[in-house]
Amino acid sequence: MPRLKLSEEVSTALSTGAPVVALESTIISHGLPRPRNHRVAVEFESILRERGVVPATIAVLDGVPHVGLTPEQLARIAEDESLRKFGYRDLPLAVATGASGATTVSGTAHLAAAAGIGVFATGGLGGVHRGWTTEQDESADLNLLSRTRITVVCAGVKSILDVPATLQRLETLNVSVAGYRTDEFPGFYLTGSGQPVDWRLDDPERVAAVMRAQRDTDGPETALIVANPVDAAAQLDPALHDRVLADGLAAAESAGIVGQAVTPFLLGYLVEHTDGASLEANLAAVRGNVALAAGIATAFAAA
Repeated sequence: MPRLKLSEEVSTALSTGAPVVALESTIISHGLPRPRNHRVAVEFESILRERGVVPATIAVLDGVPHVGLTPEQLARIAEDESLRKFGYRDLPLAVATGASGATTVSGTAHLAAAAGIGVFATGGLGGVHRGWTTEQDESADLNLLSRTRITVVCAGVKSILDVPATLQRLETLNVSVAGYRTDEFPGFYLTGSGQPVDWRLDDPERVAAVMRAQRDTDGPETALIVANPVDAAAQLDPALHDRVLADGLAAAESAGIVGQAVTPFLLGYLVEHTDGASLEANLAAVRGNVALAAGIATAFAAA
């Protein structure tokens, strides 16, 4: 992508082989209340800097994809209420029309990989939606990760989705999935989803070894998902989660909410009806993922 704009800090790090971790911007622009979202954005970048890793928060500003933001640009992402959300499919349209927006998982993963960044930290992935057999609603994240070489550190997929079906789709798409210090796929807000994972990795060095093996075996350019569970002490109460999610699904059906509108509705419903506890669990998961991504990027850079 010829108009890709790397910050000076990111450009220098990549040219010298220093560790870099990509961060998405949608959680800042659309996922958190203002002004807390700006404080959290700075916090995520600080977690990386404290570990000697360069943060590369990604967004599209005035038609230019930016990999790494200045403090002023980060503040704009947090404060500008007119920003849109851009997945991978939106990027050409955004570039051609000079639009501005935050990048989702698919948009961030594509731009990070295009810049040469190997590790990306986020909260939870999109996936196969409940009721797929009738609506056939599936996140673009999965297809993009099936053809993008990047390691994604996440807390599983959003628990409002069909987790077993999502894991099956990832297998079909040849996307590698490993639990980090767990044999169970994480449940986003919850430590576990009840679904097993076939592979377990217990330290950043082993994850980095898998990344090198992906490169050396010259296979399809697919992603590696490192599923890192939120700490048990920080997870949402499982009983509360299950009850509120069931109520939210019923409310969505009653209101006739379908398709892409279901996810933001349910996420908002969970925040409201858990008195913000789901948001705190989400942030705890992202913090853990960012810290782990720093370790993985450092181990990979040291090889």
